[in-house]
Amino acid sequence: MPTLAVTNFNTVCATLGGFITLFGLVSYLFKERLFLSEALISLLAGVTFSPHAANLIKPLDYAEGSESNLASITLYFSRLVLGVQLVLAGVQLPSKYLHREWKSLAFLLGPGMTVMWLSSSLLIWALVPNFSFLSALAVGACVTPTDPILSNSIVKGKFADKNIPKDLQKIIIAESGANDGLGYPFLFLALYLIKYTGDDGAGQSGGARTAIGLWFGETWGYTILLSVIYGAAVGWIAKELLHWAEDRRFVDRESFLVFAITLALFIVGTCGMIGSDDVLACFIAGNVFTIDDWFRLETLDDSLQPTIDMLLNLAVFMWFGAVCPWAMFLHNDVIPIYRLIILGILVLLFRRLPVVYAMHWKIRQIEEKQQALFVGFFGPIGVSAVFYLYISLEFLSEITVDGVVRGDAAQLQDVMTVVVWFLAICSIVSGDNQSWDCGVILLIILQVVHGLSVPLGKLGYHLPRTISSAIESREVDEPEPFHIAERIQQTEEQILRQRHRPPKEHRGRDETPPRPVFKIGGSVIRPGYDGNSDSAELRSEAIPLGNTQIPMNNAVGLTPKTPSIHNTE
Repeated sequence: MPTLAVTNFNTVCATLGGFITLFGLVSYLFKERLFLSEALISLLAGVTFSPHAANLIKPLDYAEGSESNLASITLYFSRLVLGVQLVLAGVQLPSKYLHREWKSLAFLLGPGMTVMWLSSSLLIWALVPNFSFLSALAVGACVTPTDPILSNSIVKGKFADKNIPKDLQKIIIAESGANDGLGYPFLFLALYLIKYTGDDGAGQSGGARTAIGLWFGETWGYTILLSVIYGAAVGWIAKELLHWAEDRRFVDRESFLVFAITLALFIVGTCGMIGSDDVLACFIAGNVFTIDDWFRLETLDDSLQPTIDMLLNLAVFMWFGAVCPWAMFLHNDVIPIYRLIILGILVLLFRRLPVVYAMHWKIRQIEEKQQALFVGFFGPIGVSAVFYLYISLEFLSEITVDGVVRGDAAQLQDVMTVVVWFLAICSIVSGDNQSWDCGVILLIILQVVHGLSVPLGKLGYHLPRTISSAIESREVDEPEPFHIAERIQQTEEQILRQRHRPPKEHRGRDETPPRPVFKIGGSVIRPGYDGNSDSAELRSEAIPLGNTQIPMNNAVGLTPKTPSIHNTE
């Protein structure tokens, strides 16, 4: 007799597949008309399907009831998505981009990241009660890098093509890719000092000198420098091997297109084995892999890589919506909810905007103050922050005294979990039934603000014009777009394509002009026309269609009847 098998596997497949299928039916509407990012939509879907609501996705069950296993799953999932994203980010940059734009990147990654780290840490130190500045530096380091996944929501799509210059898009991609891997030095400087000097170094031996030595040796030497060398070597070898295979026609088109994604998986796995920075290695490998621009131009019009990228993004943000500790935002022992809200607003305003605006004249891609405000505001916190959060929690769990996590490390774990998740995700949902909690349903802070940046920007620009037009009773077909630059130069890809495009006289003879499109509804037969008229008046009102002409006096479309076609030749 048939029975229902409502297992976790079946439920996850049905939920994930159903959501992505339904979202696909309206994806163009949401992304290109309403300018809502897929990350925001999938995050809200994850909350809806999580144990906090529909209870269709049960992360703790998949981790066999272990919080430690759940943290490991989230960490590995974040690593996987970041690795794929950063290889693709490196691939889509032009040839030798990091070398040519080193000056702009040096300002954004040097003083830019340092000020972002210090300003975030100062705000956290000021608003979290009974919290040391050294611990605040560790929390601030987690939210310092800008997220490459959320950055794609502003540098790709119709809005970006219309309003953001290509040079500005590329520098945003390059910065978000590079600073993800460079978050390690900021984080581990604080973590090593906490381990060896916090609580008078209880349970550890060595002091500050050992901490600084480990920071230079392990973090800069083994983690950063080794990852750069390894990523460059793997990217170069992969490029040469693919050239060799393609020249001999050993590789098919499908394997060629998926090569960059499999390269990302290989680097994530091997760097994980040796304990180096797989995030930075993936970005460097992507840049070196396309140093001659060959692979980038060959795959420019293919959609396989963006499709896999989209599936990973939808899945990871649904997972984040399900695993986020929503209840801890309202009920915790480290920071009250009103301070969390203030912290979110202040981080949004002062983490990145002042430093980018102050040094924008040193960055050639930022030509106007309006662009400086845009780049300064848009520095989203997302997957990379969650990645560094779980790296930190894993490190802090090893700081023990008599087999128990040391007091200052345990407090830092609690603060990190609440603050980083709050800043990275978006909102607070209360599970209690108290009347006060019911009023605090959803507080939109960082990710939702960045997810809604484009529609809010367009709304803020068009709303005064719309009201003014309504008052003056003017009819406007389409409002002007929200331009960040007055004009966007022709892209490098368009120039390269035009160089290889044959002249019109040498193109194939089989090319046919595009067909005209007719609407369904009216008749193409002129009233009183008997099908035999050859008058000049009728010919002047005819619309040519290849070698034929269709009379179109009062016509708005085609009727179900077969119309008479008048041939003028």
